[in-house]
Amino acid sequence: MTHPVRPVLDVSDLPLHGSGSASPTWWGTLAFMLIEGTGFVLLIAVYLYLASLASTWPLGAPAPAPWAGIAFSALLLVSLVPNFLVARWAERRDVRRVRIGLVIMTLFGVVPLVPRAFEFPALHVMWDSNAYGSITWTLLGLHTTHLVTDLIDTIVLLALMCTRHGANPRRLGDVQDNALYWNFVVVTWLPIFACIYGVPWLL
Repeated sequence: MTHPVRPVLDVSDLPLHGSGSASPTWWGTLAFMLIEGTGFVLLIAVYLYLASLASTWPLGAPAPAPWAGIAFSALLLVSLVPNFLVARWAERRDVRRVRIGLVIMTLFGVVPLVPRAFEFPALHVMWDSNAYGSITWTLLGLHTTHLVTDLIDTIVLLALMCTRHGANPRRLGDVQDNALYWNFVVVTWLPIFACIYGVPWLL
């Protein structure tokens, strides 16, 4: 004897896509940031451990020139303003402003690469010279990889916003997630900056 199937809960009126913590993509982005953040913490720990063992720090090189790093940091901090606005516009589903904001954020992804290119020679050491060179190049290189990754994601989202998919709530949710990841890129740079440019002057 078969029994009639009765639904426990009718969810047919719920939206197909959520934003923020209501989206699985948001949780995936958060988990991604936790994993990558752990990687940065481990690298910073290695940097500090090596510095504590060395009789002089940096090893075989003068302290890095900070000006390129300061310019890079200033650009990242300023970028937080349009990044915040893009996230708000995406939440309000203002596609026209989101397009403008993504153009601005694309520029903020490209322009910092100029001072970043000068940061590597400003270290005054090559990556294979010694432990100091290896860890500083790794810190800068890994952070650059994250910046370029977010830049590519921003360009892809900008292209999608210029198509019929731009008004799709799911794509607008992706814009919010991308803004969250950019905040991560900015925040993780601050302790790296302190290590590379601050610690040599303290030791």
